[in-house]
Amino acid sequence: MGYREIDTDALPPQDRFDWWREAVEQGVAPTRISSEDPGAFGGRAAFATLGPAQLTTMAFSPLTSDRPAQLVRRSDPETFELTLILEGTMRVTQERSETLLHPGDFAMWTSSRPYSGHAMGNSRGGLSHAVILHLPHRLVPLPRTRIAELLARRMPAHSGMGRILAQYLRSVAEEAPGFDEPTAQRLGTTSIELATGFLAEQIGTQERLPAESRHHLLLAAIDTFINDNLADPGLDVGAIAARHHISVRLVHHLFRGRPETVSATIRHRRLERCRTALADPALRNLTVRAIAARWGFCDAAAFNRAFRTAYGVTPGKHRSAALGYRPLHGQPTAPARQVNDG
Repeated sequence: MGYREIDTDALPPQDRFDWWREAVEQGVAPTRISSEDPGAFGGRAAFATLGPAQLTTMAFSPLTSDRPAQLVRRSDPETFELTLILEGTMRVTQERSETLLHPGDFAMWTSSRPYSGHAMGNSRGGLSHAVILHLPHRLVPLPRTRIAELLARRMPAHSGMGRILAQYLRSVAEEAPGFDEPTAQRLGTTSIELATGFLAEQIGTQERLPAESRHHLLLAAIDTFINDNLADPGLDVGAIAARHHISVRLVHHLFRGRPETVSATIRHRRLERCRTALADPALRNLTVRAIAARWGFCDAAAFNRAFRTAYGVTPGKHRSAALGYRPLHGQPTAPARQVNDG
């Protein structure tokens, strides 16, 4: 997989901005980048090739970026630049549309039209931080006239497909250095699918997506719903079906290609949350029973059996091993003796 990182910290201050500007222009598309204070500039970026897509993460000092018509004519990768703002404030202009972006917002522009952007940093004087998914035009099966409505428009990422896509892109960006080629290809395809679903949701054209894509997007929404509701003892296939206005049969059908059933998926994710919590020193004052209940296990005996089957040890022994038998609050009694395994 193609992956590279750049960081200005290794360079003399007077060389950092010029080097950054050249590296970014080569990694994305020809753009005029300027800074009001080049001598104080700092930035880092990572470029990951994900099959037909590219994911770029950037952190940088305040700057202005312009792509005028002459640069568009010189070179055009024909991509949509779908950007998630993580830190800082940014203003983007394209096609007579302008928007002000804050952390948690998506915005998109196309490389095939002039655009400009101004990153203003954050209120604490830190760097702006963004994740950019570069989507080839040819792989986005939505009407171009409708997509044009989304250019330089604020699209919040706190709910629906926006939230799912934001979580996914952040996770991929964090793990990208370790991907092999097949993994990168698969994740690139999924990234394009989720991004297309998000854009389709914004313009109300979900019905234009292929049936397979709609099923993948529905499954992604179900995954997010499961993760958000693991603490609810009532989470089951019926609750999932009701929340997404589909039949229980369809839920089972969507999971047919996965190694675990719906129920097994819920149980596995709950057990993982419990295993992590039991090893957390900050939660040593909670009993095993309380932690199990926190993640949806109402029957302590059933939880103990499921945990031992999954990990080969009881919850109490896992906790004792993870915490190293350290006493609570300076007391001489070992936590292992205080743990309630049921």
